[in-house]
Amino acid sequence: MHRSSRLTMAASLVGVAALLGTSAGLAQAGPGDPLRAEQWGLDQVRAERAWATTTGRGAVVAVVDTGVDLTHPDLQGNLVAGATFTGCGAAGGPCGNGDFRGPDGQNNGDEHGTHVAGTVAAVANNGIGVAGVAPNARIMPVKVLEDGSGTFEDIAAGIRWSVDHGADVINMSLGGLAGTQVLTLTGLESSVTEAIAYAGARGTSVIVAAGNSATAFCNTPAWEPGAICVASTDRNELKSWFSELPNKPDLKAVAAPGGAGLTSCEDDIVSTVPVGTGAASCGQTDYDYYAGTSMATPHVAGVAALLFAQGRTRAAVEDALLTTARQPVTGLRGTYSPAYGWGIVDATAAVAQPGATPPNGRKGGPEKR
Repeated sequence: MHRSSRLTMAASLVGVAALLGTSAGLAQAGPGDPLRAEQWGLDQVRAERAWATTTGRGAVVAVVDTGVDLTHPDLQGNLVAGATFTGCGAAGGPCGNGDFRGPDGQNNGDEHGTHVAGTVAAVANNGIGVAGVAPNARIMPVKVLEDGSGTFEDIAAGIRWSVDHGADVINMSLGGLAGTQVLTLTGLESSVTEAIAYAGARGTSVIVAAGNSATAFCNTPAWEPGAICVASTDRNELKSWFSELPNKPDLKAVAAPGGAGLTSCEDDIVSTVPVGTGAASCGQTDYDYYAGTSMATPHVAGVAALLFAQGRTRAAVEDALLTTARQPVTGLRGTYSPAYGWGIVDATAAVAQPGATPPNGRKGGPEKR
């Protein structure tokens, strides 16, 4: 595959809102997270009710994206070591620690990964900002995109590095343009397809944004076998106008909150951004409101982290995600639809599904050895 072939962030709608005007030992988020009331996405996936059972402690989510602000006070407590695979030159990667500033030390418009990371696992009840879907999970920052794009090879390298360094879940809020599935279907590109298969064989779940061009199928790499494709819903649980329909041959597809991308800031997904880069029009400096399937994907990755923290295998995690998801309006579970896949993920129902193992059994099965 030629190095000129590139993938971009699935959240091409970033910034639209600004332009348009238990046992786990964590108290429920509330006054300790000042923006919690605006996190309607947490309510839609029923995350907070799941925290009585699991908050994700012990699970690791690799955010394979534009890198993360390693100094953000709402993320620092949940970060593990990361890596950088873009801008590394002829020597190849890794050549950095996953910071959103690449090897040149500059922020080239790479706030995206920090927003994704906060949705997955921002620290809860710490007196600032937001709470993540899995507020005690760990975030592994893996930078594979610079200025919103990157090569298939760098993305594949980031996937493999994440697996080899202990990621339970890989979140990829990125994708090619509509129609780029032909590259993998014809064999012109195979590196990311093979990396996703590598992850699955080693017990790591790969969760990928469907895309934002409103076509009938998941874009690649969400299209690839084994990846869970995530479409976007708005706060009324309707399919977001921009979202791809979550359709792919293996039917591994769900929906999650990704925002409206047309109206007020509060109709989109609020999360962390690199310190000082928040849009003034939305009244924040270290947080911002984005829309896209990129924002839907980390909601699902966060629920997956809650499930991995229960000691489940990859197969059991993905079964729980898909079979407990609910169709909007009807509330039906175990039913596939072209608009929502198996439905909107439901953390409370998922963590209650049989398949959890005692904490001391976690990572003890053959899939994670």
